[in-house]
Amino acid sequence: MATVAQRLRQETIQRARKMTPAERLSEALTLGRAAVQAYAHAHRLDGDEARRRLERAGQAGRRASRVMQGILE
Repeated sequence: MATVAQRLRQETIQRARKMTPAERLSEALTLGRAAVQAYAHAHRLDGDEARRRLERAGQAGRRASRVMQGILE
């Protein structure tokens, strides 16, 4: 017997297979904007500050690229 999570995962995969690349990109961008707004609301921030904080958090702990260091110097 499939769990609810397994069934939802399969439905999501099937729906994504029917979408064009442009539709998938549009949905991903929409979900990203919704996530930023949810974060902003939860932390009582404006959208721009929430986006900056999430970008910084995503970069935390990453190693610097030698290519990017050369560009920035």
